Amino acid sequence: MEQAYDEGRFHHLDGILYHRTKHTCVMVLTDRTLISSILYEFHDSVAAGHLSEDKTLERVKTCSWWPNWKKDVSEYFQSCDRFQKANSTTGKKFGMIIQIQEQKSPLEIVQMDWVTALPPGGDSSYHACLV
Repeated sequence: MEQAYDEGRFHHLDGILYHRTKHTCVMVLTDRTLISSILYEFHDSVAAGHLSEDKTLERVKTCSWWPNWKKDVSEYFQSCDRFQKANSTTGKKFGMIIQIQEQKSPLEIVQMDWVTALPPGGDSSYHACLV
């Protein structure tokens, strides 16, 4: 480690250790507060967009490293409230596939699907959608 530090692959700036390679410069983190901030910024923040676990892993990998970082990212992702709600099962069985009857006149058969329990879309959210 000391040889790598002497060769300029590691440098210390504002209390954070950085590891520099030919193509990247990565923060080496040991402070749990910084790790929590990184996880929040790359998964929960508005700019992050609550992406999948794999995409969150890729984003974290581009700028930071710490011991057991993959495990920490996975645990953080699994504890995400939005992820839990979106992937929870309702316990209902799938219905049988049936053949749709052929229409003999316009509007003889009308189909509707109901989607409920969606999270609010913000201040200007819609309460109905017509397609």
